Amino acid sequence: MKAEFDGRWNELGREAMKEVKQWRLAHPKASLDEIEQALDEQLGRLRARMLEDLAHASESTHLERQNAEWPRCPQCNEELISRGQQVRELETNHHQRLRLDRSYATCPRCGVGLFPPG
Repeated sequence: MKAEFDGRWNELGREAMKEVKQWRLAHPKASLDEIEQALDEQLGRLRARMLEDLAHASESTHLERQNAEWPRCPQCNEELISRGQQVRELETNHHQRLRLDRSYATCPRCGVGLFPPG
């Protein structure tokens, strides 16, 4: 896993640095705020990819039986029903979109849907 992350992240980091350099050359009179915004945009993309990769590598991406019992609803304590794998889309603090594949379950009693954390 480490080698896989290293290669992908190094490439993304190099691309982010290249984009920032090109942006700066194209905007030689940019203010500090503009430079910060351009830098944050590029680093936000790198950060989002790293976050997505780390989340997918987490063992908690799947709901599993615990002590021979399926997880229970946090609202009413009913045993949840698995709905298989689904994609969950989130937005990072830097306004980047993440797509996470997760187990999904619902409560047959109250209808609450649950993606595992992590």
